[in-house]
Parts: sequence; C-alpha cells; structure tokens
Amino acid sequence: MRAYRVAYDGRPFHGFQRQPDVPTVEDALFDALRELDVCGADAAPDGYAAAGRTDAGVSARAQTVAVDAPDWLTPRAFNGELPGSVRAWASADVPDDFHATHDARRREYVYFLHAPRGGATAASLDEERVRDALAVLAGEHDFHNLTTDETGTVRDLEIEAERDDDFLVIRLAAGGFARQLVRRVVGLAVEVGRGASDPEKVERVLGSEPVAGPDGVAPAPAQPLVLWDVDYDGASFRMDDEAVESARAVWRQRHREWASAARVADAIFQGLE
Repeated sequence: MRAYRVAYDGRPFHGFQRQPDVPTVEDALFDALRELDVCGADAAPDGYAAAGRTDAGVSARAQTVAVDAPDWLTPRAFNGELPGSVRAWASADVPDDFHATHDARRREYVYFLHAPRGGATAASLDEERVRDALAVLAGEHDFHNLTTDETGTVRDLEIEAERDDDFLVIRLAAGGFARQLVRRVVGLAVEVGRGASDPEKVERVLGSEPVAGPDGVAPAPAQPLVLWDVDYDGASFRMDDEAVESARAVWRQRHREWASAARVADAIFQGLE
C-alpha cells in the first residue's frame, strides 16, 4: 500500500467524488491508474480510499489517497497520466490495513477570505465581528445547523484567523468535518461581519433548535477554500523533487493567469467610476 499527497485546482471539477456524467478529481485519478494498468476498466483500485471529499470548486494542497500500488508508481510516474490540474507530489509506504479516510487523525482547511483594509468591500466587513464569531464557533459543538448531514454533527474545531495583506486567512482543523461545515462556518462569520446577521445568531445556530429557511446559513463560496493538510500517525511522506517542481510549475502558471484576470477586472471596475 502507498499513500500519495495530491494537489489540485478544483475549479474544472464537480467535486472530488465520482459522479455520473460530470468530471471529478476522482475520475482523473482512476483514469490515470487505468492507463497505468494499476486497476481495471470498471473497478476501483485495490485498497483505494481518500482522506476527504471536497466540494465542487474546492482545491487541495495535500489531499491524500492510498492504493495498492506497484513499486514503480512514484508520484512522477502517476503525474505522467494525470491532467495538469491534478499533481501528485509526495508518497509514503503504509501498512496493508491503512485506510486514508478512517486513519486520518487531523484535517486542516484554509479559507482565503478577500477582505482588503480600506478597499471597495472592506467597509461592509467588520473584521473584529468576524473574529468574535469564529471564536464562539471554535471548540466542541453540535453543528447540526451548519451541515446537511444528519449524523456525525458533533465536532471539535480549531479555528485561527490571521491577516495577510488583503486577505483574512481562516484555518480550520478537526479530526473530521461534516458536509459543508467549513464553508458554512465561514459563511456565518461573514454574515455577522457584514452586519447581515446579529452576533447572537451564532449562539442560536449552535443551539439545539433547527435554524432553517431564511434564517439558515448558506455556505461561503467554494473557490477560496483549500484542503491544506491531513495528518496520519506513523506515515512518513517523501517528497518527489521532480513531481514537486511539476506541481509548482502548474500553480505558477495559474498564478499568472489569475493575476492578469484580477487586473483586467479591476481596470474595468475603475473605468466605470
């Protein structure tokens, strides 16, 4: 068994998990493994499991997948059949009973909230209110009002927020996350920060009574969210230098493309004053 760290741009995909008739990250992984003769045409690879299922548009730095792999299947070999938007960059030999989902002891997500000081949108976002809301949401709670899941809603969240130029970088970590929990936690904090909801709503949402309909919490946009890290006891991941450089090249190109797109949008915005 071997576990792989995988980075991907979530924008071209309809989430991580396979679905009928739409492209997903898991489809890309399975297609590559079939081309490499690691699995058959209609079957999942032996021993396969993944650390988590990201939503459509969510990216990853260290999604972790495990598979019963031949010795030659290094990250760089894996990349030979993967699309450029999906890059394996490290691997670890793991025990035969390793399970990438169940054996993960801690998962970390990072949300890059665009909140420039003094910018066009900053006046509508009170950073202190955002931080206060996140402080209440941290810790162990029943988050049944912040997920579509009906079970597994009690979670113990670590939440940190730090200023990085025009962004408020929100880090959330836990042993596991209910569906859409990260995006709804951020969405609730932003609601409060923009004055769309009073701070007391956080306590109501954490209460035992259902909060739904117009009073419910919508998930924050997916694209600023990244599955950042997944920790396992005893798994020692080795970076593949060639695979890392391949991944860096992909993201360097995306950075140039996005910077240009942002500059065009800003120029048009300024030109309409």
